[in-house]
Amino acid sequence: MDVRVGDVLQMKKGHPCGSSEWDVLRIGMDFRIRCRGCGREVMVPRLKTERNIKKILRDGEIVNG
Repeated sequence: MDVRVGDVLQMKKGHPCGSSEWDVLRIGMDFRIRCRGCGREVMVPRLKTERNIKKILRDGEIVNG
């Protein structure tokens, strides 16, 4: 999956704060992502993240949807 630092990920499940969009801060075996609603940063395994992606937003356009 073509995910880059700076992309916005729209996930299938929402965060408890109500937002389902995340900023990508770091990519590797794990993704470091930041919730766009509350600002919480989490490290999530790559496989789990890629399974839960609904859309990838890059520069205002949908890359994968």
